Amino acid sequence: MLVAGLTASAQEQKGTTEYVFEPHWYVQVQPLGVQYTLGERDFGDLLSYNVQATIGRQFTKLWGARLAVNAWQSKAGSKYDGVGYAWANKEYGWKWNYIAPTIDGTLNLSNLIAGFNPNRVFNLTAFAGIGLNIAWKNDQAATANAQIKNDLGYVDQNGKPQPLGTEPLAYLWDGTKLRLLGQFGLNGDFKINDKWSINVEVAANTLNDKYNSKKAKNWDWYFNALAGVKYNFGKTYSTRFIPAPEPEIRYVEKIVEKIVEVPAPAAAETAATAAEPLRRDIFFTIGKTIIRKSEQQKINDVVEYMKANPEAKVNVTGYADAGTGNDRINDRLAAGRADVVVKALKKAGIAASRISYDSKGARVQPFADNDSNRVSIVIAE
Repeated sequence: MLVAGLTASAQEQKGTTEYVFEPHWYVQVQPLGVQYTLGERDFGDLLSYNVQATIGRQFTKLWGARLAVNAWQSKAGSKYDGVGYAWANKEYGWKWNYIAPTIDGTLNLSNLIAGFNPNRVFNLTAFAGIGLNIAWKNDQAATANAQIKNDLGYVDQNGKPQPLGTEPLAYLWDGTKLRLLGQFGLNGDFKINDKWSINVEVAANTLNDKYNSKKAKNWDWYFNALAGVKYNFGKTYSTRFIPAPEPEIRYVEKIVEKIVEVPAPAAAETAATAAEPLRRDIFFTIGKTIIRKSEQQKINDVVEYMKANPEAKVNVTGYADAGTGNDRINDRLAAGRADVVVKALKKAGIAASRISYDSKGARVQPFADNDSNRVSIVIAE
């Protein structure tokens, strides 16, 4: 007698919730700042107060742009050693006002290295750009220039005599001066909530040699350290549910053959069944190599299959999504996702000799949906 039956089996797989970056505007107000202008005098003598206001746009997880307006005052000074003169060493200082609007490009280093995560407490951003330094009220430099001539006569900063009529401050300027500047630096945000964060920044600025009225034959520099707050307009991220791939449905035809022989001392029944290959897709969250509780049952399924089929082997292949990170980061993530599954199988009692593994980074994408490629594909057969 021949009996044929048709059975279907499917493994329920849960989807994942992913964060989606949203482009947004933001403003920064940094009323607590200090500037150091590179020069000859002692460090503390060249520090001055500094403020900044910024409006920016974050276009992608990594890239943005901003308009920053930095202002207050800069300081400079000269020291004369008095060599060849009867008086002691002389030191002169002066300050002037400025305002400096700059346009910068920004790169979120935290998202570049560790992937996008809106719940991260600290984000580090690099920036670089160009702008204008608009300086005025250089009266103190003119006063210092006159004092130097009165005290020392026509000498340079090293006490070397200069021709009559030569100004000690060779690049002394008055009125209002516009100079092109370049700047670069780092900006850090300490998150309070989705809207507000505490902001700190350090920046280096360079412009031509005439900024501080002195002829030094090199670029002039000033450095800013600032602190304040940042406010984001609108949503900075949203969430979306990524359903898992459709569950696999396998049809297994079972044939049971019963042969009865008459006369016979006994009846014999034989059955031929073959174990079907088992596949489970272990999904991970962005930038992670940790098996979530929601995926643990899939590991259990593979372990049960391997124990029920002692001759079976299992292969584990790790992947990363091509939409985030770079090849170096994605290779590390894919290898880590394969490794953590292999360790889970070994811990459950599956011998290492029955396990093989590989990782493809983001160079191979088994799923059409980008985020589903944060996965380890496990096939036992």
